[in-house]
Amino acid sequence: MERNFAQELKAIMSSDIPADQMREALEHYHKSDIADAIQALSKEEREHLYSLLDDELVSEIFSYIDDVEEYIEELPIDKAADIIELMDVDDAIDVLEELDEDKTEQIMELMDAESQADIKLINSYTDEEVGSLITTNFIVIPKNFTIKQAMRHLINEAATCDNVSTLYVVDENNKFYGTISLRDLIIARENSLLEDVIKKSYPYLYDTDLISDVINSIKEYSLDSIPVLNHKKEIIGVITNDDVIETVDEQHNEDYAKLGGLSESEDLEEGVFDSVKKRMPWLLILLFLGLTVSVLISTFENVVKVLPMIVFFQSLILGMAGNVGTQSLAVTIRILTDEKIDKKLLIKAILKEIRVGFMNGLLLGTISALVVMLFLYIDQTEIILGESYRFIDSLKVAFCVACSMLGAMTLSSFIGSSVPILLKKLRIDPAVASGPFITTINDMVAILLYYGLAYIIFILML
Repeated sequence: MERNFAQELKAIMSSDIPADQMREALEHYHKSDIADAIQALSKEEREHLYSLLDDELVSEIFSYIDDVEEYIEELPIDKAADIIELMDVDDAIDVLEELDEDKTEQIMELMDAESQADIKLINSYTDEEVGSLITTNFIVIPKNFTIKQAMRHLINEAATCDNVSTLYVVDENNKFYGTISLRDLIIARENSLLEDVIKKSYPYLYDTDLISDVINSIKEYSLDSIPVLNHKKEIIGVITNDDVIETVDEQHNEDYAKLGGLSESEDLEEGVFDSVKKRMPWLLILLFLGLTVSVLISTFENVVKVLPMIVFFQSLILGMAGNVGTQSLAVTIRILTDEKIDKKLLIKAILKEIRVGFMNGLLLGTISALVVMLFLYIDQTEIILGESYRFIDSLKVAFCVACSMLGAMTLSSFIGSSVPILLKKLRIDPAVASGPFITTINDMVAILLYYGLAYIIFILML
């Protein structure tokens, strides 16, 4: 039977055992399980627990709680400041941003000068810049240290630093020089030179780099942490693997939202007005594009009057054009996530999508033509207004449907693949070429093809 850690922990934390015994018992559990158990306690039980546990343990537990601000609110202001001060600076900022402005100012005043400086540093960057993701929880070793000095420095700093697997080396001017892995330092002989274990070609980022521009590079390195430098090449912080995973998830959520026609992602907790505000920009654009499609159809009024039957198959052409366009869009955006892709490969990708669209259009257009022709033959309904059914007219309608579908699917594949590439070249996020946007553009193309071809076949060629 699987153990229920949350239930075990709840029993421990609700008990009357002495504080030292409780802390010892909690040491055997993962902080994530403790965080889950805390959320299951009553407010009174949590307040009792906070008074028993030391601030460092509480801060570690709080780092695993998503909406931790509601639990911070339960603490006295001075204890809240002490706990937030012990958090990684990026986690501390996330908490402070969720508190009301007055409480944030009170907590900031109670925090030490170093913590305040770290928070102000990260807040000086926009959300799009790499500097906004850093943590200042890392170990720096001077280049001129011996192996013995470096090991002693590591032991002294490790108690207050979580990121010890990679140590960062600076030169005499405090500029980034390289890194040392914890393993290499441990196995190095005491009389070896520190220079021998330093990796001087370790990747790094600049604080003002755009996250969207470097996210793929960060993923490719698959490192525990990456140093972030300022314009003087001084280390101001590091980005940890956890931050990378969280950022990638956020990027994917934003791209998914944009593909759905949203200006930004939304969640279940936000209000109706906020959701409406996020969805409205694209909906307004799509409204005007939809009106344009309607106007285009109205210009072919003379075709519809003569051939009312032609309207029956309109949704078939528009639907298939939208489907292949969205498929090409999804494939192309996936390709564009690879920063190494060059111009030749992009052209190759577009040409491939055009060929795929053409072949699919040829096959589905032929099938549609046969089905349309069979339907009209069985139904025997007049095709041209005021005239009885003629087989030749059903052939013309089938031909019109087949050619329109072939043309619409081919052009839609081109549009779905070329538009995001064009936006990428213009330094616009290609995900804004959302599914609804591409679909509406393809509707316009399909309408022109379908009704234009019907006009030529049934009116101009009579």
